[in-house]
Amino acid sequence: MSDVMNDPVYKTEALIAEDIDQYLETHQHKTMLRFITCGSVDDGKSTLIGRLLYDSKMIFEDQLAALESDSKRVGTQGQEIDFALLVDGLAAEREQGITIDVAYRFFNTEKRKFIVADCPGHEQYTRNMVTGASTADLAVILIDARKGVLIQTRRHSFLCHLIGIKNIVLAVNKMDLVDYDQATFDAIVAEYAAFAKEIGIESFTAIPISGFKGDNITTAPSENTPWYSGPSLVEHLESVEVRSSLDAEGYFRMPVQWVNRPNLDFRGFSGLISNGTVKPGDAVRVLPSGKTSTVKSVVTFDGDLEEAVAGQSVTLTLEDEIDCSRGNVLAAADAPPEVADQFEATIVWMADEAMHVGRGYWLKLATQTVSATVQQPKYEIDVNSLEHLAAKTLELNQIGVAEIITDKPLVFEPYADSRTLGGFILVDKITNATVAAGMLNFSLRRSQNIHWQPTDITRESHAGLKNQTPRVLWFTGLSGSGKSTIANEVEKKLALMNRHTFLLDGDNIRHGLNKDLGFTEADRIENIRRIGEVAKLMVDAGLIVLTAFISPFRAERQMVREMIPDGEFIEIFVDTPLEVAEERDVKGLYKKAREGKLKNFTGIDSPYEPPVEPDIVVNTVEMTPEEAADHIIRKILPLK
Repeated sequence: MSDVMNDPVYKTEALIAEDIDQYLETHQHKTMLRFITCGSVDDGKSTLIGRLLYDSKMIFEDQLAALESDSKRVGTQGQEIDFALLVDGLAAEREQGITIDVAYRFFNTEKRKFIVADCPGHEQYTRNMVTGASTADLAVILIDARKGVLIQTRRHSFLCHLIGIKNIVLAVNKMDLVDYDQATFDAIVAEYAAFAKEIGIESFTAIPISGFKGDNITTAPSENTPWYSGPSLVEHLESVEVRSSLDAEGYFRMPVQWVNRPNLDFRGFSGLISNGTVKPGDAVRVLPSGKTSTVKSVVTFDGDLEEAVAGQSVTLTLEDEIDCSRGNVLAAADAPPEVADQFEATIVWMADEAMHVGRGYWLKLATQTVSATVQQPKYEIDVNSLEHLAAKTLELNQIGVAEIITDKPLVFEPYADSRTLGGFILVDKITNATVAAGMLNFSLRRSQNIHWQPTDITRESHAGLKNQTPRVLWFTGLSGSGKSTIANEVEKKLALMNRHTFLLDGDNIRHGLNKDLGFTEADRIENIRRIGEVAKLMVDAGLIVLTAFISPFRAERQMVREMIPDGEFIEIFVDTPLEVAEERDVKGLYKKAREGKLKNFTGIDSPYEPPVEPDIVVNTVEMTPEEAADHIIRKILPLK
């Protein structure tokens, strides 16, 4: 055993463990501050963070040696240490001398622990900057003293204010390059103050610094700025009071993450308390159902609590057996949050592909996931000029205000009141990629005034009267593939079997219900949405509904599938090659499209996305329309 104890590796590990224990004992009671650095390109954000890490002794000897070596090899400060290299970790960043991704770093001082996010300065990385700002309590806006207030200074200040960051530090950097001139500093502060007032920033703290030289970073005033009487940057970061987004002073809120059911005798609801406090005996309400109960116990791994506060993860047991599951919100019974399905929201678009108006996206807010469609933006915000611009959609990095409609009620609070219940993301249903971040502003009044009216004759009753199982037979394929012809044959055969049917054809619908729609992507999406809603009503009436639409996008076909009860939506892919469909061009549409006389034509200048796993496939090259219809009938039988 003594040999093991004397082993150098063991000694090293033991010392590390001892250091960690000592560190935790010393620092575990410190408060945590999350902040970001942002501003225009080459304002010195990465250099400042590197300086903070260096001055706070958060660099190991091997890292320091590597830093000194890298500074000589790829640095931008001659033979001196380039502190930016501590943060600019991506090879692409080092080559270009700019920050692309958001880099997170931890450091601590005697009074506080910090997590700092270095956000990219380039306009095309706005989405990265928003990501970094979303969890920050404070923002350090850097300005190059030589350049003054720039467009990106305004952009990032606006975004920080939009995200809800209340604590702003205006760090006028590179004062060493303007000879620490007070007049230059004062002029920049005055210009920024005028802009800050315009966008609603009530107050900010201005500090003259040099990230490279270290002036006013850890101590103040620097001997180079005797005219400055305020705190150093670190002193301000250590002392600023931050109101957490997890607010112990507000009304109780806890999004339910999961139902804790280890055995038949225990049923609790687990989650992170986002607001307020809770204790046994408190009356709580489950939303969106609105059912009420009383807290029986507050359970944790370390035992039951007499009271739990915002920021704690707990399991609550209730006195009553009421329905509650993941996605519900437990709240103070006498002060619940709102429930609605239509909202005005501010959206930051983060995907390379533009937003599709009317397309269904997953909306994730706290532990809730619902299907949501975004309407045409009311306006886009030009964050450089703050103008409201007309917009039909949102492109990468654009910010706009639009109405959002969800398929089921959403428990929420305005983002200005609660980041937890007001901030959301949108996720593409097909790729599962996050495409946008957003903030709910308020619910639309009409969502509060419209309610479901119960009826006595159910959809089951309608189907029973017709002695059949309702279905949606959704035919999809290129123009000229034979959808309408085959659907018509299928309906005739079903009629001979005494089935109650109705055929919705693409051309016929555009003569009436959808005559106001064109053939842009947004209009195509709205066309299918409306047809889906009509088909849903007809299925509720007990009918077998046949639809013959190109329906080129998988997302919209999936949207309609989700409207219809499981097993009642049958996707039929009429698989006809483009060249065959073009040969059949009885309407002359392909010819016009080839000549450029017909825009947005599927298969020519607008895409068609074939089904990945259709329920039924018919090949009209190998089958006649009648044979295709017989094949479909055999597949869908028995219809009851």
